[in-house]
Amino acid sequence: MKIALIGYGNMGKDVELLALKQGHQIIARVDPLGGDNVSPTITEELLSEVNVCIEFAQPQSTLPNIQKIVELGKPIVIGTTDWYHQIPQVRKIIQDNGVGCVYAPNFSLGLNIFLQIVKTGAKLLHSFDNYDAFAMEIHHRKKMDSPSGTAKKIGDILLEYFPRKQHLVTECLNRKILPEELHLVSARSGYFPGTHSVIFDSEEDSLELVHRARSRAGFSFGALLAAQWIQERKGFYAFEQVLKNLWEN
Repeated sequence: MKIALIGYGNMGKDVELLALKQGHQIIARVDPLGGDNVSPTITEELLSEVNVCIEFAQPQSTLPNIQKIVELGKPIVIGTTDWYHQIPQVRKIIQDNGVGCVYAPNFSLGLNIFLQIVKTGAKLLHSFDNYDAFAMEIHHRKKMDSPSGTAKKIGDILLEYFPRKQHLVTECLNRKILPEELHLVSARSGYFPGTHSVIFDSEEDSLELVHRARSRAGFSFGALLAAQWIQERKGFYAFEQVLKNLWEN
């Protein structure tokens, strides 16, 4: 693949290392901070030979980045989080321009399997009133958003498949939690690439589901997998749809 990296921070550089190791080419690097061999803006000339763009940028840049990229007819993989309130608008932009897009709060294959396990656990335990549920996440001290996009996805899954929980609570609680509230706890410290936990707890026992990322390499691998998949497709896809298609084939 001939790839453009949109956002050249830690994740962009990690994607570059793995892409080169896999034999792909990095045709362009875009970041508002610029730098050696890095363009501050997206241009038609810059993307002229690119097969696919991979974006790990700042949330406020995602919508304008998408608009520029798809207007140039290039598919895009989006790893940036905290822009999902704009999904209806982005879906329309993708459809109107007839290109392909894959997005995910987390491109780790292990994490996406973990989400399926969480879904199954919630389905099995929701009818047993003695079990309660909550979630936790830990990330490095430089992470910009809280809760993480992955943690919000976990919250959505639990609200859907553990229906006794109807509201997500992410702030510090200085009161008794209500039975219908799902508490999602976030911590920021050190160098954690990402740890996500879901706990189903009862008086009799406790079931803990945990995914721990060891590095960002897993995110890069999934992003490149999505980039290969989306090249010849049109439409707006969540990464879980990509994995489902690959698993079925």
